[in-house]
Amino acid sequence: MSMNEPRLYGIFHSNRHGDDFWGKNQFNSSFPVSLACYMRDHDINAVYLTINEDLEVVSSEISIDEVFNTTEPNSQLTFDFEAEFSPYATYAYDSIRGIDLVVKHNDDYLRPLEIKLTVLPDQTTFMKPEDEWGSEIVIRPASTSYSALGIAHSCRDSFPLVRDIIEPVWRKIKYWGSQHEIMANKEGILEALNNFQRQFYTVQQPFLLQPVWKTQGKSPLLNEHHAFDIFVWSDFALCRAFLDSSSNATSVTRYLRASARLARILYDISTRGRANLQDIYTEMALGFQTDKEFSLNGRVTHKYMRSDRLTNPAIPMRALQDIILNGGYRKLSPERRFDQTIYFTAAHLFEDIEESD
Repeated sequence: MSMNEPRLYGIFHSNRHGDDFWGKNQFNSSFPVSLACYMRDHDINAVYLTINEDLEVVSSEISIDEVFNTTEPNSQLTFDFEAEFSPYATYAYDSIRGIDLVVKHNDDYLRPLEIKLTVLPDQTTFMKPEDEWGSEIVIRPASTSYSALGIAHSCRDSFPLVRDIIEPVWRKIKYWGSQHEIMANKEGILEALNNFQRQFYTVQQPFLLQPVWKTQGKSPLLNEHHAFDIFVWSDFALCRAFLDSSSNATSVTRYLRASARLARILYDISTRGRANLQDIYTEMALGFQTDKEFSLNGRVTHKYMRSDRLTNPAIPMRALQDIILNGGYRKLSPERRFDQTIYFTAAHLFEDIEESD
């Protein structure tokens, strides 16, 4: 990569090149990695969401070194986007497909990460006081399948215990694609997964990179002094979000479906060493479309992410000039929307009318 061409801070080696970084869908994962590299080199930790022994999501700080699982400098790392984390392939009969980011050093696979760039506040919280703002996060099936694989990998030396925890409810379910059977065994599924998390919470790992960009209320304008920050969810904390949301379900919901899928994957891997992920996700559609696992609006995520850093993100807007380099902003091509065009180019027409009144 030429140091003079448009580029993003900290990304020297990648399976993306040139214009690949700047497309609408690509930039939403390229920029977060660059932001993480910037924070890393400026010794700014991310906020880390984990669970404790009481199954509560708690926040602390985590270095980007720990997130990337290396102390090698950014210049020595490879950031492969939408790539397969090969060490997990041993736990699946079929293809595990790609995850948003795979961090590598030479041929060493260091960390698989999902990336969710989210705006603060969202539609459900912008009317609330600023310290109650939250971001919506949409989780796809690849996120929960990779988190299950990572959890299994972390527990690989204790598969007999994992099996023993989940087997009592597994034996009661004849057909995992049945809404009736999943609902009838809801309490057993959740109890097994809660017991599993209590037993193994000490092995949780960073999994989901959630950068937030904060605007001035509902407007698209960035907050000048508190524009960006990064929250990192552990694999156990992400699961906690859908487990908590399953507890009061009176029918099968997307959250309960995600819980049941997790239980089945962990049981299959702990018993046979592998799971057939595609079959599990297809068979267990349970009346919902399969392209989205679940979503959490800002009111829900706020209770997990609540911190001073959510109210006042650590990175100011001016850092953009150090992150997007060599005129890279000119490569951006935002989607044209009529309401957005009026907001930015025609607002003065209405201001003139208001002044004349």
